[in-house]
Amino acid sequence: MKYSNEEKLSIVARYQQGERITALSNELAISRSTLYRWLKSFPSDSIGKPLKFSYQEYASLQRKVEKLQNIITILKSVDCLVSAPLKERLHALEPFYGKYEVHTICEALDVDRGTFYNHILRSKRGNAWFDKRRQEYCQIIRDVFDEYRQVLGAEKIRTILIQRGHQVSAEYISQLMREMGLSSVRSTAKKEYLKLRETERKKNILQQQFTADQPNQRWVSDVTCFKLRDHYFYICVIIDLFSRKVIAHKISKRNSTQLITAAFKMAYEERQPPSGLIFHSDRGAQYTSHRLQQLLHKHNVEQSFSQPGKPHDNAVAESFFASLKKEELYRKDHPSDRAFQASVASYIEFYNTKRPHRTLKNLTPCQMEESCCATVK
Repeated sequence: MKYSNEEKLSIVARYQQGERITALSNELAISRSTLYRWLKSFPSDSIGKPLKFSYQEYASLQRKVEKLQNIITILKSVDCLVSAPLKERLHALEPFYGKYEVHTICEALDVDRGTFYNHILRSKRGNAWFDKRRQEYCQIIRDVFDEYRQVLGAEKIRTILIQRGHQVSAEYISQLMREMGLSSVRSTAKKEYLKLRETERKKNILQQQFTADQPNQRWVSDVTCFKLRDHYFYICVIIDLFSRKVIAHKISKRNSTQLITAAFKMAYEERQPPSGLIFHSDRGAQYTSHRLQQLLHKHNVEQSFSQPGKPHDNAVAESFFASLKKEELYRKDHPSDRAFQASVASYIEFYNTKRPHRTLKNLTPCQMEESCCATVK
């Protein structure tokens, strides 16, 4: 049930007249926490009578009163009137910069804020008083910031400084905190924590060491796209770093997690790698997906990631795609989707069985694997 402000006010009035919260809660079937919240929303006057406006309106009036009190303090302290020349008013307001909000300072002697800021900027250049004051407050703010374990923002630091006898504005404190690079750990704690966890989770295990002692120790994977007429094809490949052999590939019109998982399942079923395999890729959303991570974990595969913005961390896969496009896809016309897919499959067969690799001392990937099997035997 919804209650109007008038109904809430009448219930609050009953409490102010002596009725207990428990009795009101039982009678009206309203939780005590709700009733207490209403009490805070309708402040009472000095004799305990509920005021006829909301807590927000009450807080707004408090801020206005504080501002008017500050204006009065400024007017009592300056030695000129609002009718004085602008230059005289600007000089009179200088000492209050940093003590009160600029809105309040300017309103006291009817000065435009932009004009006041320009005057302060000119005055600060080469002004020893401004520089000394700034240095003093930088140290005071830093001390309070550290004393309270770096959890306070400008508003709370201002409260503490005022309690210690410093009349200073939150605006000035915030400005000096930005200059010193101080920010409350409360506002950045979660972001920094998640960043650290993400860094720990997404390790670059390979560190550009694109070698392996035997097959199925290290696989790398990547996805490239190729535009065919009015649509794109996405090609995912998985390469064994021992022989540089393309051990699986999948093609799709969507760059999805399913494309990656399908390619991995194909490679895994074909190769049956031992536990401890390292699977390296970039940090694309498909490779960091929970679904792929579950699949890799199921097969005891350790995941490795390139650093952000460093394509050389996955140079083997990048190099393969460059060869595929230059030696095959850019050289031929593909009259249909099926012809395109056949072209990719044909090139991968050629790449694995006939194309010599300088890295492999001019052996083909298949020859490299055959020589490894012969050595083992």
